[in-house]
Amino acid sequence: MRTQLIIRWGTQILISSLTITSGILGKNYPSIATEVTPKSENSAQDLQPIAQTEEKEPDIEITVIDSILNEPVFSPFRREGTVKDSTRPVYVITGEEMEAQGARTVKEALRFLPGILGDGTVGTEVNALSGQFIRGSNTGQVLILLDGRPINNLGGGGFDLSEFTSNNIERVEVLPGGGSTLYGSDAIGGVINIVTRRPTDKITTTTKVNIGSYGLNQQSIQNSGKSGDISWVVGYNRTQAQNNYPFSIPEANFEGTRKNNDALFNNFNLKLEANLDKRNTLALSTLYLGKEQGSPGGVPIPVPQFGQGFFNSLTENNRKYTDQVLTDLTWNSKLGKGDDSLLKARIYADFLNTRFDNRSGAITSQNRFDTKQDSYGIQVTHNWNLSKNQTLVYGFDYRNTNVRNTSFNYGTNILRVNYDDGITQGAIFSRYDIQFSPSLNVNLGVRQDFSSLVNGSFTSPSVGAKFAVSDSTTLRANYIRNFRAPTIANLFNNNPTNIGNPDLKPEKGDSFDVGIDQKIGNIGLLRLTFFSNRVSDTIAFRRLTPPVNGNTGTWENIGLVQTQGIEASLNLQLARNIYGFVNYTANDPRILKSGNPAEVDKELRFAGADKLNFGVSYENPQGWYFGLLMNSLNGYPTNNTNTEFLPGYTTFDMKMRVPINDRLVLTGSLDNLFNQRYQLFPGFPDGGRVFQLGLSSSF
Repeated sequence: MRTQLIIRWGTQILISSLTITSGILGKNYPSIATEVTPKSENSAQDLQPIAQTEEKEPDIEITVIDSILNEPVFSPFRREGTVKDSTRPVYVITGEEMEAQGARTVKEALRFLPGILGDGTVGTEVNALSGQFIRGSNTGQVLILLDGRPINNLGGGGFDLSEFTSNNIERVEVLPGGGSTLYGSDAIGGVINIVTRRPTDKITTTTKVNIGSYGLNQQSIQNSGKSGDISWVVGYNRTQAQNNYPFSIPEANFEGTRKNNDALFNNFNLKLEANLDKRNTLALSTLYLGKEQGSPGGVPIPVPQFGQGFFNSLTENNRKYTDQVLTDLTWNSKLGKGDDSLLKARIYADFLNTRFDNRSGAITSQNRFDTKQDSYGIQVTHNWNLSKNQTLVYGFDYRNTNVRNTSFNYGTNILRVNYDDGITQGAIFSRYDIQFSPSLNVNLGVRQDFSSLVNGSFTSPSVGAKFAVSDSTTLRANYIRNFRAPTIANLFNNNPTNIGNPDLKPEKGDSFDVGIDQKIGNIGLLRLTFFSNRVSDTIAFRRLTPPVNGNTGTWENIGLVQTQGIEASLNLQLARNIYGFVNYTANDPRILKSGNPAEVDKELRFAGADKLNFGVSYENPQGWYFGLLMNSLNGYPTNNTNTEFLPGYTTFDMKMRVPINDRLVLTGSLDNLFNQRYQLFPGFPDGGRVFQLGLSSSF
């Protein structure tokens, strides 16, 4: 069984790491008594050099250990904290790292993080639809947060992370495993928190121009500063690409050039913060995400009949438009007279509009699909330090979402309302953290969700613990009970090509993980996690092949899926200014119960790929950066009966950052060095070898 292999591999890795550590601890390394600037763990960009004295340059600029463990994070606590405070593994990439890696969107920023399969399923272009799979979960089972509040699409599920360009992002946090105790529905597989940039104290303007393969050109500008009690960030990003690359699909005996694959982004961001007095602040944040893109479709795969790629078609005239506004108003107040009690109250409103024009083929088969979602919500959270060793976080959430989906046929001029419904969600929650001793931390949490859906209410408890065996070894363990309510499309869609099922039950999950954080002398940190995630009443689409009266299928609760696996992350300082990382993620999502007997004991499609990342880089105190990064994915099934597979692939990327002077920085990347060609979904190609070259300035 693959599960036994995962456990055996994990045991070997753990034993090997402890053996290596015992040897390294016997060696002498330079002591480091410098203050660390927190960064994250996945490239040398998280290893920022410290200020030098004129007398002597330090032998080692910063410890990898402190860089990772002191990284600020919000998602594990629903308050500000650091990685070392969390009983759960959490992985972070910062805005500086995104720049060094050439990540144009949040989707691309996740590529080298452990715990997540973030490549998506329909391409590698800047506009390719994002698909994130965490611990055997699908995109709809991963909750997306924007500055700590939910933005998931409740009409169809998930949120396309390629909509977010990276110019306004401070950091992205990936919290694998369930998160329902703090955040409610949709967090069965994990949580991704996108943290936007805060205002700077000095008035600063940053501009960047980026060009690259297949007509890529980007321009962005950000202005940030503070005047009196008012501070601000305002910016704009324009991204355009043609993506007309040559490709082939051997299974279909096809060669050609990708057409109708262009994209144009226009993204605006605004954040205003006002100090009302010494203990109260008010902040307004607004994002506008606009995108127009071609939808080129995929090459039909003739064998097997009715297989995953059988119904593909190349669509030279199809277009997609997104028009999204995400806005919130937040009040922070320090209660009492000290700094031990913080109240945060937020109201938010989101307007997500998507239009898809299917203008290929005969006029009778041409349709326009429009989806409009309006969401209004409230978050109130009180973070209270009861004593030096006890913290209580509690509050309530409310979110009302209405979604209208229509289709218009250009041949008949008939407008059909596929669904026009809403969901109201509310919850109360609390989390209690206590440090029993300097070496033992425990947290307890519970959340009660209420919903307008039948069977939509749910109770989500959690418990976590962390025990420091020694100064270099820390053990941790967690349990979380999770759930996911069906989407409006799952329940109420009346389009004959995708019939909703109003009798669907919520998905229910149990997440367990145990792990170790092992310091390797002063030069590295190993984080190893074994996890198990069980999801019952899993919602899946049951296809009718061939279709019956135009009905291609409906949604159903297929039974029980259990995922077991490993997340391993090792960061090292190999020599002066030389850094390396390697991380490995193994997933084995097995269908234990299903309405289709042929799926029992099979691997859940797309979600079970194993992922290996590797990187080595040079970075000096003057800001020069050169890196070689590897991303490798093994093969995975594309259907739940495991009769169709896609092979894995391995790509190598080169990255650089060269300061020209104090104000100008040159960045560049050459991705997929060896032009490895592969498919992420049958009949949908990748873009092959691509380059980027950028110039940024700050003044």
